[in-house]
Amino acid sequence: MRSTPLLIEATPIGGFGVRVAFEDGTAGEVDLSYLVGYGGVFEPLRDPDYFRQLRADPEAGTIVWPNEADIAPETLYAHALGQAAATG
Repeated sequence: MRSTPLLIEATPIGGFGVRVAFEDGTAGEVDLSYLVGYGGVFEPLRDPDYFRQLRADPEAGTIVWPNEADIAPETLYAHALGQAAATG
């Protein structure tokens, strides 16, 4: 049994923000701008057009990009919970 609900929706909302929704009903807007400071597989995300190519991957349960960069599902969920707590 997994401890982190699967991501079911991810929509870019401007800048490096993403609206996310998880299978347990948790939803929020998360700021992923911190990723652009990383090198390696995250370097292409500095291009806003490339960043917006993100999608929800139902198998991984998180966000992925065309170059297969992704975010740990637990991290993404924690960001969503933090945002939900801050606005709820």
